[in-house]
Amino acid sequence: MPLSIRSVRSSTLFHGFTMLLAVVMFYPILWLIFATFKDQLEIFRSGTALIPKEVTTKNFVMAFRGFGDYNFPHFLKNSLILSTWSVVGAIFSSSVVAFGFARLEFFGKKVFFACMIATLMLPYQIIMVPQYVIFHRLDWIDTFLPIIVPAFLGDAFFIFLVVQFIRGIPRELDESAFMDGASVYRTFFSIILPLLKTPIITVSIFKFYWTWEQLLQPLIYLNSIELYPLPVALNMWSDPASGTNYGALLAMGLLSLIPVVAVFGLLQRYIVDGVSTQGLKG
Repeated sequence: MPLSIRSVRSSTLFHGFTMLLAVVMFYPILWLIFATFKDQLEIFRSGTALIPKEVTTKNFVMAFRGFGDYNFPHFLKNSLILSTWSVVGAIFSSSVVAFGFARLEFFGKKVFFACMIATLMLPYQIIMVPQYVIFHRLDWIDTFLPIIVPAFLGDAFFIFLVVQFIRGIPRELDESAFMDGASVYRTFFSIILPLLKTPIITVSIFKFYWTWEQLLQPLIYLNSIELYPLPVALNMWSDPASGTNYGALLAMGLLSLIPVVAVFGLLQRYIVDGVSTQGLKG
């Protein structure tokens, strides 16, 4: 059999299998999109069928209406506030702490770095109670502070990511800056920080996703409906006692995916660049 024909067949099989796998993986999203245009009964009666027998938009109306005085844009605003400030905190803490570990020499540096990495193995359930006690004594319960402030105190995964990137930056840049009289702060802000575009964007994407989908912490620290982000608002549509409004639940879930998809579409290449190529150098 000629090599060209064999190559064409292999390519056809590969792309066919890939397309089939893509359809299987994307089908739940398609079902979600079409299900938002079905009424409550048809969502269950139609099974895996996509096309609704009768198109309705009442699910989106109820999703936008929300609960009482608080509608979908209000919950969206809360999610954006939490996610945006958490991203700012993650960028600040990870870049500053990573610079210290990668470039500065101080007593116990290796021990502190090892302790930081060890925190990656700690489940959140272990620190949940001590954190709640601390935030309760600070009178931060029912505010955004318990969710936002820890982002400014550093995350081991993000710090490790940026440390590895900084280690790949030639030290000659730092040395030339010191020879010109630049301080440590000037070196960081003028030399190192401008080169951290890729890992900073990678940190921003991950932190945005993790904060956007966060449900446990808002349930623990937020008591007022006024402060609820979208995940908690979605959870409110589920009521085992009186019945779950699945139509509104699916509609709000679909709407809440729009910012996530937009961020991923705009910045997806930085995830690969930051983690696979540059973010893990050294």
